[in-house]
Amino acid sequence: MSLQQTLQVFELLDSAYIDGQQVVDLFATYPGVTASTKRVTGPKGRTDFVRIDIPGAQGKSNGGNAPTLGIIGRLGGIGARPTRIGMVSDADGAVAAVSSALKLAQMQTKGDVLAGDVIITTHICPDAPTRPHEPVDFMDSPCDDITMNDNEVIAGVDAILSIDTTKGNRILNHKGYALSPTVKEGYILRVSEDLLRIMEMTSGKPAVTFPITTQDITPYGNGVYHLNSILQPSTATDVPVVGVAICAESVVPGCGTGASHEVDIALAVKFAVEVAKEFGRETCHFYDAQEYALLLSLYGSLSHLRTRKA
Repeated sequence: MSLQQTLQVFELLDSAYIDGQQVVDLFATYPGVTASTKRVTGPKGRTDFVRIDIPGAQGKSNGGNAPTLGIIGRLGGIGARPTRIGMVSDADGAVAAVSSALKLAQMQTKGDVLAGDVIITTHICPDAPTRPHEPVDFMDSPCDDITMNDNEVIAGVDAILSIDTTKGNRILNHKGYALSPTVKEGYILRVSEDLLRIMEMTSGKPAVTFPITTQDITPYGNGVYHLNSILQPSTATDVPVVGVAICAESVVPGCGTGASHEVDIALAVKFAVEVAKEFGRETCHFYDAQEYALLLSLYGSLSHLRTRKA
């Protein structure tokens, strides 16, 4: 089960002294798994980007052609020290991403190797700034969104799950996690039936989705309102992106502490792992390629929505 890995990662990251190297060290004993970290300093501090590669039996890293899944833990920071003590709500995406990687790494040691590669990225910042946002304050990031995407959106993946805490709003009134429609090159497509199926299978409950708007899939910094940064990876890639929102029934600020629920994070981890299993076997599709081609023929490209206003 995924709860064991989630609790282990939660305790590791809930520290004022945590950095990317400690996350990398977590994977040192897993053969074949590659983990690396890169420190980036911005105008508001520093953060450590982490990348974990889990090779698949028929994955590109082994000379195969099985599709590669990207999993991004999206957030501003895991802590807001010194103004807040402890792990903040915004940390859920990082916990979920690293927990997914740990589960997949442990599976390999037990003989359960996926068909395709999985590449997991996130960043580790225990002392990120906060910024005003309605209806509650957001966590900010030490670096800008372009830098975030440059380090988290990896070339060579064929689809991306972007996991992000999405509690600071009145749009989602559900405790657990929810799925966004698929976003590809400026188009908001229908919610993937395969992802809905996997969500219902792993949760044992009806699937839960959340609405997004055109504003949400445009780059940060353009002056329009965004629900949060969950779909910002879609502005930096041509592959389909789906948001996995870890959510709450109440409105919770991203900088709130004591607001993370390990069981909810573990549910998102279980979902991500099952998607990784099926995506590599090509039994899970994020969008209908034929319908997307029809949209392009009828209405043209919407990729201009991924660019900032000049």
